[in-house]
Amino acid sequence: MKDGYRIKIDDGIAAVKRFKGLTSNPDGPGNSVEALKGAIESADRIVVGAGAGLSTAAGLTYSGERFLYYFPDFASRFGITDMYSGGFYRFPTDRMFWAWWSRHIYVNRYVDPPNDTYGNLLSALEGKDYFVVTTNVDHQFQRAGFDKDRLFYTQGDYGLFQRADGKGGATYDNEDFVMSAMESQGFVRNEEGVFVVPKCGRLFMEIPGPLIPHGPSGERLTMNLRSDDSFVEDEGWRRASDRYARYLEGCMDSKTLFLEIGVGFNTPAIIKYPFWQMVRDYPEATYACINFDEAACPMEISHRSICLKGDASSIIRTMSKKQR
Repeated sequence: MKDGYRIKIDDGIAAVKRFKGLTSNPDGPGNSVEALKGAIESADRIVVGAGAGLSTAAGLTYSGERFLYYFPDFASRFGITDMYSGGFYRFPTDRMFWAWWSRHIYVNRYVDPPNDTYGNLLSALEGKDYFVVTTNVDHQFQRAGFDKDRLFYTQGDYGLFQRADGKGGATYDNEDFVMSAMESQGFVRNEEGVFVVPKCGRLFMEIPGPLIPHGPSGERLTMNLRSDDSFVEDEGWRRASDRYARYLEGCMDSKTLFLEIGVGFNTPAIIKYPFWQMVRDYPEATYACINFDEAACPMEISHRSICLKGDASSIIRTMSKKQR
């Protein structure tokens, strides 16, 4: 199988060193939603590259009201202010560690987002030949109905565990654990089947010891999230990487739209740089970028670029065929 992940990172990094500079005002199709709609309609293939900004636009925020609702006890006791920083906190016990992570996984993986941004994106792509590459680990593309064989989750999946030492090459579904752990902490299901804080407001910050997840032979488990070289690229991940590489091969001589949404400059080598490189090298390709405050492209591809600065949820809703 081909390693589309590393091939494209290497290509992108090599290419970006030769770009002269960026512009937020390309001289190509124009910076408008109508221009992007036209690019989608005329494209033979569409490669969607999605970053954290897409899930944020869908309402899956890691701080504020959403965080305080599900983690009031952790915020009060440890001074944790958001889910991102809490993911790095060294909790005093494994029972508390897994209480935190069961909540973290549940609210970002097993519930629908507050708004239908992902569903609207799928509607905007209706009838088109597409493939999605994403650094998001929240499974929201599949929850919205995207074809799982056209998705590549490069950085892992909140719905999977792996051995903490990175050995074995296997991952394990965690839904049963997460649901049991949520219930053990006092969360109750509402009429829609979603776990909510009980009326009394009492929650437990630890799960029972027997609930702590372990591998088939008792191995310590952790989340299947890329943070270091212990990340497990299982069979499903490798097949998705191969499908990504092969899909891109068909884009070389096709009218392809590389549609980047919510990708910042924290990890640009995974999506942003490869997209720039392919638009530069593929003569019929177009680059489009939707970003709240970092919508820009290299000057070398500005004549084939569309840069939309603003709320991705609003822009995508405007393009959705469901809203027409």
